Order: sequence, then structure tokens, then C-alpha cells
Amino acid sequence: MDADVSESAGPPGDSDDSAPDAAASRTGGDSDTGPAPHEGRNRHWMRWTALGASFLVLVAAGVGAWLYRKLDGNIRTDTSAAAELRVYERERPATVVRDAENILLIGSDSRAGDNRAYGRDDGGSQRSDTTILLHLAADRKSATAMSLPRDLMVEIPSCHKADGTVTKKQFAQFNWAFEFGGTACTIRTVEKLTGIRIDHQMVVDFNGFKDMVDAVGGVDVCLKKPVDDPDAHLKLPSGRQKLDGEQALGYVRARKSIGNGSDTERMDRQQQFLGALVNKVQSNGVLLNPTRLYPVLDAATKSLTTDPGLDSLKDLYDLVRGLRDVPTDRVQFLTVPRKPYTADPNRDELVQPDAKKLFERLRADAPVAVVPADRNKGDDGKNSGQAEGADAGTNTGADAGENNASTDTPDAAGPNPTPTYSGNNAAADPCTQ
Repeated sequence: MDADVSESAGPPGDSDDSAPDAAASRTGGDSDTGPAPHEGRNRHWMRWTALGASFLVLVAAGVGAWLYRKLDGNIRTDTSAAAELRVYERERPATVVRDAENILLIGSDSRAGDNRAYGRDDGGSQRSDTTILLHLAADRKSATAMSLPRDLMVEIPSCHKADGTVTKKQFAQFNWAFEFGGTACTIRTVEKLTGIRIDHQMVVDFNGFKDMVDAVGGVDVCLKKPVDDPDAHLKLPSGRQKLDGEQALGYVRARKSIGNGSDTERMDRQQQFLGALVNKVQSNGVLLNPTRLYPVLDAATKSLTTDPGLDSLKDLYDLVRGLRDVPTDRVQFLTVPRKPYTADPNRDELVQPDAKKLFERLRADAPVAVVPADRNKGDDGKNSGQAEGADAGTNTGADAGENNASTDTPDAAGPNPTPTYSGNNAAADPCTQ
């Protein structure tokens, strides 16, 4: 019993020292004994909290700087194109509207490197598989993406090749320009065709496109019929589908297994997919959520080769920030008015004066409108100038597959009518078109 009491009281000599501490603890301490132990513990905890917070801030800043450098370093710069364009500066169109921007987006069909899974590598040669002229309005309230068919017959200027030789000026299909003289030759060809000054360019490769789709968690499309295309790595049932990156690449590149097999139909499909991708990015708040934005930026920057004016993360951020508030129904996609080439129905030619009218509108930063193709054709199956019940001027096309201007509606900015073209916008549901 005595042993138990002794153990509970503690070792000899401790009882006298602990009494004052106990009293101080009960009374809050006095000036002679200093602050109470719990106050010391609080100050101790606050010091460690402050140190910990400072450490986290430093780590976050360091990680942020590292991530910025990583993303910035992903972007490749095409300095040779810039140098080539400077040589021909005098023949290039002048800028018409300040703050409006025209960016040429080029999808390369190279099979070199990681892209060899999508076809035979023929020694590194490449042509532009997809080319889109993206016009950003000066007020950043709209964006219009105009596709240029790869088989469009155009005047290609004399261009410098990678080996230093010079090609001759010739009339040939559009995507040869990229094979002849790369990005610079493609830009000069587009500028001669449209009269529109190209401010920037981006070349996107296959794998970068796949990674971007995966980074946003896939993109919804709508298939009228099942698809089974081994060459495109694509096998899907009909109906609404969410495509991952690999499936999306096959979907936008497939030609013979989806639709009528024409390049026009494929461009329409590409435009609808890009619209759905834009809608997915904006509706999911990716641009405002750093944890979701980083994977998208990482995929995008890895896939890009740009001109020196867009080759930094800051440049790209400024561009995206200007587009962030554009309503999705004002992000429009269309194909330049075209029809089968008279001398070869497997090639295309422009429909005039529709194409000229479209180029003039974009060059002057004037509005254009789009409606789905099935609402932009008359009873005879041609683009007869009627859309959504509105009358319009006659068109000049003679082929049911043409993409021509149609309805003219009053322009809010003045008396000039706003032409309406077959196309779609990013807000459209793919299963309701």
C-alpha cells in the first residue's frame, strides 16, 4: 500500500518543486514566475506555424517557377519561317484593323518520330493535313475559324526549301505549299489567296492533339452510324460517344469510313469536334482552375511550333486570356466557299464571288454568321441563299456540295449586310445537328 502511494507521488524531491508550478498553473502565474506554460506553448506553436507557412510559400513559388519554365520550354520556335517571311515583306498584305489578329493553324501529316504509328514514314516529308485561318475580332467578342481544303487548287509562290533550293511558282493543290517550303510558304500562299495578313502561326502534331483531348477528360461527339476503321484506329457504335485522345485523332482524320468520304465532310467533322473541344474547356472551368489547366497547357505546349511572337507561355496566356470571355456561340467554324475543280473533280476550286466576299469581311474585321449546312440549302439541294427562313441574294455555285455565302442580314454596325455561311459554332450540341 505504501509502495503504491510512493509511486503515485513521484520520485523523492519532486513534490516540493511541482507545487509552485501547480499553483501558478491554477492562478495564471505572477510577475516573478513569468508567463504560464500554455501561453508559451501557444507562442511556440505560432512560431512554427509561421515558419511552416513561409516554407510552403517558398516551395509553392519554387514549384510555380519550375512549372512555368517547364511549360515555357515545351514550346518550339520556328525562326526560319520568320526569316523567310522577312525576305518577302514587301509583297505581304498590310494590317487593316489594329488589334484584330489572324492566326494560321496547321496540322502536319508527318509520319516521322512518334507519329509513325499513323502511317509509313516516307523520309520526313510532310504536307498540311488541316489548315485553319483563325480570325480574332479586335474587340475579342467573336472568333471565326475558316478551314482551307488541302486539295484546293491555288497559286503557290516560289519558295525556299529546307535544302536551300528554290521551287518555281506554280498552280497546284494547297497542301503542297507546306511540303515545298514549310510554314513560310504556306503563309505566303494563304496571304496571296485571301489578301489577309497572317500575324502568327501554330503547327500542331498528332500526339499533341491526342494529349489535349485526354487532358480535358475526353470530348463528346455524335455518330449517325457505327464506325469500324482499322487504319484510323477507330471502332465505335452509333449515338453519342465520349472520345479519348486516340479515338479523337482517328475521328478527325478518318475520311472513307465516316460520312460520304469527301474532304469537305471531313472538314465539317473537324470543325464540329474543335467546337466541342472549345465548349468542353470553357464549360468545365479549365481556364480558371490551375490544377485542371496545367495538364491542358502541358499537352498544348508540347504539341506546338510557333513563330517568335507566340513562343512563350506569357504570349500564349495573353492570347487565351483575350478569348476566355468570348461566348461559345460566337466561336464560329466554316469552310471557304469551294466546289469541285473543273479539270479534276478530285480537287477543289473557290466559288466566286462568295470566297472574295468572305475574305473581305475577315480582312476588315466585319462580322459573318454561320448556320448548319442542312438549314442553309434550298429544296434543290443547293446553297440557294435561304437560311432559317430568311431570303437572301443568289449564289454563284453550281454544285450541291458547294459551301457558299447565303443569307444577308442587316449589320448592326451599318447598312452592309452580314453574309451567312454553312458552318457551326462551339455552343452547338453535336447530337442535335
